[in-house]
Amino acid sequence: MLLYMSNANREGRSMSLHSVSVAGVVVREDGRVLVIKRADNGAWEAPGGVLELDEHPEDGACREVLEETGIKVETERLTGVYKNMKRGVVALVFRCRPVGGEEHTSSESAEVRWFTREEVESYMVEAYAVRVLDALGAGKPHVRVHDGRNLLIPNS
Repeated sequence: MLLYMSNANREGRSMSLHSVSVAGVVVREDGRVLVIKRADNGAWEAPGGVLELDEHPEDGACREVLEETGIKVETERLTGVYKNMKRGVVALVFRCRPVGGEEHTSSESAEVRWFTREEVESYMVEAYAVRVLDALGAGKPHVRVHDGRNLLIPNS
């Protein structure tokens, strides 16, 4: 659930407001990645959603994965920060490992599957595939911007 606040500062000028979301890229020992087919738009994505006000980002990612897939996870590391420039949503994405649970769909997920890297590249739009591909790599977290489908600065 999004919380709406006034966007006027003391001088009456409008300030930017953003929403913060979290996602978990869950990687099995065989390298396959947990993905959902969203119930609202049919897009394949890593499970995730809006971070609650009183929630730590890592806890939010674990909660969202469990709610949408039935899989219990532990976070390993932050792999990227992604901003949807059209919607003002900033997403924190964590690489996770599965620690229990059983796969199931939810009101937010029409399907739950374990994709190979090649399936990620084939079935997911660029803006969401890159989150998974970044998590499969090593190194420092990436910072990227997109328009909801495509990266705006591909080499950031």
